[in-house]
Amino acid sequence: MIKKIKILQAIRQGKVGGGETHVLDLVNELDKQVFESVVLSFTEGPMVDRLRSDGFKVYVVPTEKPFNYKVWKAVRKIVEQEKIDLIHAHGTRANSNTFSTAKSLGIPLIYTVHGWSFHPDQSSTVKIIRTLSERFLVKMANRTICVSQSNLKEGLSKFPMHDAQVILNGINQQKFNPDQQFKDVRKELGIPAEAVLIGYIARITAQKEPLNFLRGIAQVPTDLNAKYLIVGDGELKSEMLELASSLNLNDRLIFQDFRSDIPDILNAVDIFCLPSLWEGLPIALLEAMAMKKAIIATEIDGIIDLIHPGENGVLIPISNPDKIAEAISLLIEDPVLRTKLGEQAGATVREKFNVDKMTRSVEDVYKALVPLT
Repeated sequence: MIKKIKILQAIRQGKVGGGETHVLDLVNELDKQVFESVVLSFTEGPMVDRLRSDGFKVYVVPTEKPFNYKVWKAVRKIVEQEKIDLIHAHGTRANSNTFSTAKSLGIPLIYTVHGWSFHPDQSSTVKIIRTLSERFLVKMANRTICVSQSNLKEGLSKFPMHDAQVILNGINQQKFNPDQQFKDVRKELGIPAEAVLIGYIARITAQKEPLNFLRGIAQVPTDLNAKYLIVGDGELKSEMLELASSLNLNDRLIFQDFRSDIPDILNAVDIFCLPSLWEGLPIALLEAMAMKKAIIATEIDGIIDLIHPGENGVLIPISNPDKIAEAISLLIEDPVLRTKLGEQAGATVREKFNVDKMTRSVEDVYKALVPLT
């Protein structure tokens, strides 16, 4: 009888974001005859609840800090207690708080980079510190997985990356299948059927530029029949609500807290907008593409691996409300272009970003580091 490979899947938080959705899909798709996943999250949240309801054992060791040596003892206790064979750290915080346990116990460590922690908007000092931190974490890992070619290229431009490879994020195309039946979210929220609905579904953080999204909306002509659906939570939510009021946008906006029925939400949307400052390979964007939505997104690493302007979406510069307004107005007024871009977006995901293909590739990495016995 083959002994299962027992994996600790470590993720920075229990709220649902791109990396967290990746973990949810991965643990559910892994071959349960060969692999057993135990999940470690560093905060509570909806993802933790969902994993537990799916039957997975989940530990929460509370910290919102990277390299928090105060939690390393608790992490090591979990790994020893569960007799873990391999640690798969998803993101910087997860890696920085598990590498010590992996090295001290001689357990293989995989680091999946869901976007680097150094970003263009940071001060030079912060960027240097985070670049050095990432260099160290890559060195500590037995294998580094980047979710986009752009992320691998950026990493290689700054430090050596031994045993690094790209495994593209995949989407569950049964769950995000535009041809199935959905509940009527427009009716639920009182959105007229004839209105063009623009969706912003993301964590409301500085990374996703929610305030510039609102500034862009404010420049879209009011005579266009459009509504805007904003779904998510985050530290800038209250500031976003205040700005919406000051810009007199409340009659055009519908705010919703985090929702688990994202396929139903996307079915109701006509245009999906993601004006991020940086990304790895954004799951939310892949989900919208799978649902054949017209895409507006920023021209940054990770997204440029997905969107080809004029073919399957519209790319805009970062931090540019004028261009957000211009792109939204263009797609509101051109339903033929919306349909064309949406169809091609769906084709892109079907061809390249399948969750089964992603999972089999990750399984191959697991088997290479912990041979079956």
